Amino acid sequence: MKNLAKKMVEVMKACSHVAKNGTNDFHNYKYDKAKDVLEMVNESLTKNGIMTSVEVEIMDMREVTTSKGNKEILASVKIIITLIDSDSGETAKISGVGSGQDAGDKSLAKAQTQAIKYAYRNSLAIATDDDPEGDTHTDEVMNENKNSFAKAKTSSKNNSSVCVDCGTSISQKVADYSKNKFGKCLCYDCQHSQEKVA
Repeated sequence: MKNLAKKMVEVMKACSHVAKNGTNDFHNYKYDKAKDVLEMVNESLTKNGIMTSVEVEIMDMREVTTSKGNKEILASVKIIITLIDSDSGETAKISGVGSGQDAGDKSLAKAQTQAIKYAYRNSLAIATDDDPEGDTHTDEVMNENKNSFAKAKTSSKNNSSVCVDCGTSISQKVADYSKNKFGKCLCYDCQHSQEKVA
């Protein structure tokens, strides 16, 4: 694999970083687009005379129910990419797994795209703009939840209803309305937030 390995080092040099140009507006986070990763990798592979072949194995496909009660298909796949040196014929394999969920017929395509993107990102050591372990937003949310549960615990000892999202004490009338409409106890503000999401 001496020839292929030498070429793959050049591919890795050219594909050291990808920017997170995608934005998920619903969950409010940035991500690296599969298009950006695949274009960068394809350009470098072809420049170095390396072709690829992809095999897909469906690991799981099932119907799931969303929080709104809609039925969707969740697919999970494993892909194996064979890298072939066009000069020497040497080969190497890399793999990745991915999941995709969709109400139509795109769950399998989403899973494959994710699996291919992460196979290349992990195998070629492609860096992105952030560090998942340094996610301060997750830490903030966990602290908020901890405080909310502490408030809820204190309030429940006093036999009053509390909002399950923020821990604010609410009247029995508000709690009953919220349970009927949202299936859980929410204060006015959190009910309003739920209506916006819906």
